[in-house]
Amino acid sequence: MSPITKTLLLLLPFLPQVTTAQTLPRPTPRQLAWQQMETTAFLHFTVNTYTDKEWGDGTESPQIFNPVKFDARQWIRSLKEAGFKLAIITAKHHDGFCLWPTQTTEHSVKNSPWKGGKGDVVREVADACRQYGLKFGVYLSPWDRHEPSYGTAAYNDFYKKQLRELLTNYGPIAEVWFDGAKGENAKNMTYDFAGYWAMVRQLQPQAVMFSDAGPDVRWVGNESGNAAETCWSTIDNSKHAPGVADSKYLNTGDPNGKDFIPAETDVSIRPGWFYHPKEDSKVRSGKNLVNLYYQSVGRNSLLLLNIPPNRDGLLSDADVASIKEFRSILNETFKTNLAKGAAKSGLTDGFMNTMAITPVNKPLEVTFRNPITFDRMLLQENISSGQRVMEGQVEYWDGTDWKPIQTFTTVGYKRLLRFQPVTTDKVRVTFTAAKGDVVELAEMGIFKASSRE
Repeated sequence: MSPITKTLLLLLPFLPQVTTAQTLPRPTPRQLAWQQMETTAFLHFTVNTYTDKEWGDGTESPQIFNPVKFDARQWIRSLKEAGFKLAIITAKHHDGFCLWPTQTTEHSVKNSPWKGGKGDVVREVADACRQYGLKFGVYLSPWDRHEPSYGTAAYNDFYKKQLRELLTNYGPIAEVWFDGAKGENAKNMTYDFAGYWAMVRQLQPQAVMFSDAGPDVRWVGNESGNAAETCWSTIDNSKHAPGVADSKYLNTGDPNGKDFIPAETDVSIRPGWFYHPKEDSKVRSGKNLVNLYYQSVGRNSLLLLNIPPNRDGLLSDADVASIKEFRSILNETFKTNLAKGAAKSGLTDGFMNTMAITPVNKPLEVTFRNPITFDRMLLQENISSGQRVMEGQVEYWDGTDWKPIQTFTTVGYKRLLRFQPVTTDKVRVTFTAAKGDVVELAEMGIFKASSRE
């Protein structure tokens, strides 16, 4: 028995019981592609934009919907310039108003004054995404406060017709968002989620599906932009369903979970999800968004940032300026990987399938020709073969001894560490606990943060 194995066995009594490395749940290709996008955008837009509400009640007249300066290209161009990879439009929110000229109800843009009833928000957003190279997604609220059939079995057929229209008429769809929200006094309704999901798999097989419990992507458990410090991509999904979820459990995931369903961190750039004029002075700053990035992408999640169009049908100047500053700061921080040329080449090439097989409790040391000063570190696992890291630590050489910088727990797709500046010519990372005897480390980055962070 090797010393590494002996050490691992000594640690196991003090660690959660976990699945062995040989049986680790693994992501599908669509889940891998989704997580590598890192930053995606929500676009909350409907009659609520004009009523100053967050949840409409379904009695709103289509006549109030009239974004006279509507320009989906401005939305998507702004997102593209800020580095976002996908945009999800609220095709129908809880009020039941449809942003496309659906055949299922009169409660849609076809009965609004916008473009004389000939407009189609979903079409224009999808087209703009193709023009600027973003992926496209749709949100279709299961809860519908306008539709009379809601609460009966007939509503499932109604909903599937709407879903089919979106899945067949607007080109490739990368994500379908199933919201579990429903008011406490809403009618009882048994949703046919299995049927909804089967339709997505049939008509858009490359799309990931979000709900509180997947099946592809799960909720992070809050709307404040925080994945947990310990965040597993695995959960036990047998006790969860859309709208029925343990937010604390979803926030951390489960090292024993048999289902690979990574977390999506959804948060708004404003206090509300829809545009409200009174919130124009409350837009998150670029620096604030950078912090959200560390707390989401940097904790093995994905950042889904909501940027709501205003009543003119444009993204507001303050919101656009903020997301551009956000990307500018990130680019400045992560432009130069100080580990390049010092760490093994496969760890700094940007490819997840080149890696260093690192034994548990064996330090991975990086030596520099000259001392460097840094305060950020990036670690990535090869998650295509599962998530392994449970605990680890980073240290630096002070000339006579190794000194601690920071400890960490899960890594997964990406772990970003922040700490006070350190100057040294040697750094080492040790994975002190993992599923199995080794860790597949795909990427390592050492950086000096932008002064604007």
